Amino acid sequence: MTETTAPGRAAANGVREVKSAARTIEVLELLAERGTAPVTIRDLCERMGAPRSSVYALLRTLVDAGWVRTDPLNTEYSIGIRALLAGTTYLDADATLAVVRPVLAEVGQDLNATVNFGRLDGSDVVYLATWEAPGRERSAPRVGRRLPAHATAIGQAVLSTLPDPAALGARPLERLTAQTVTDPAELRRILQVTRERGYAREDGQNNPEIACVAVPMPDTTPAERPLDGLSVSFRAASLTAAREREAALVLREAARRILDGLR
Repeated sequence: MTETTAPGRAAANGVREVKSAARTIEVLELLAERGTAPVTIRDLCERMGAPRSSVYALLRTLVDAGWVRTDPLNTEYSIGIRALLAGTTYLDADATLAVVRPVLAEVGQDLNATVNFGRLDGSDVVYLATWEAPGRERSAPRVGRRLPAHATAIGQAVLSTLPDPAALGARPLERLTAQTVTDPAELRRILQVTRERGYAREDGQNNPEIACVAVPMPDTTPAERPLDGLSVSFRAASLTAAREREAALVLREAARRILDGLR
C-alpha cells in the first residue's frame, strides 16, 4: 500500500493533506491489497486506526458511488466496479501499452511462452499487459495484479537499475513460497548479479512451478521515468541455461523495439 502523509500535516509539496480524501484512498488501497478476500469494518478500523463510525460512513459513501461493494448484510467489503473503470482508463491512456502489446504477442509466439510487461509501483510490480501462451492461460487474468518486486523477475530486473532500491528497506520482504528471497543482503547480491549480466532469472519465488527471465525497459519517458520491465514465464523444469540465454536475447531486442516505437 502506498504511504500517505499523516492527517493534518503538510505534504511534501507544501499543500496540507485533506483528511477525508486521504482516508478514502487508504480504504481503496486496503481493499485492493486484499484482492478477492472481503474485508470487515473491524479489519479496516484496526488497519487505519480510525473510529468505526467514520469508517462506516466512508464505506457507505463509496458503496453508493460504486467504488466499493458489500454483501447483503453490510458486513464485508471489497472493490467495486468503478475502480475497474478507473483502472481500464489508466491502461487505455498509457501510450506505451499500445506499442507493447503487439511486441509481447510476437515474443510469446517466438518463445512459445507467456510474456508480461510490468511497472514498479513502490515496492511492488503491477502487471499492465500479458500475452498468454496457448494452453497455459490462467484462470484469473494477470493484468492489474500486484506482486512484491523482490519476488518477481520483472521486479528484480527493474530494481537492479536503481543505485539504492527503496523497496529493500521500506518493509520486511514478504515470503510467497519456500524459494522467495527474504534476506535483504541476499537480495542485494542477486540484484548485483542481475545488473552485471543484464537480465534477471527467478525460480519459483512467487509460484513454485514457474521460472521467469526478465529485462528492465530503457527509460521510455525521461520526464516521469516509469520503471518498467519485460518477462517471459516458463515451467520451471523446462528452463535450461540455453533457453534462459535465448529468452534474455529476445527480451532485450523486444525492449529495443518498444523504445523505438515510442520515439
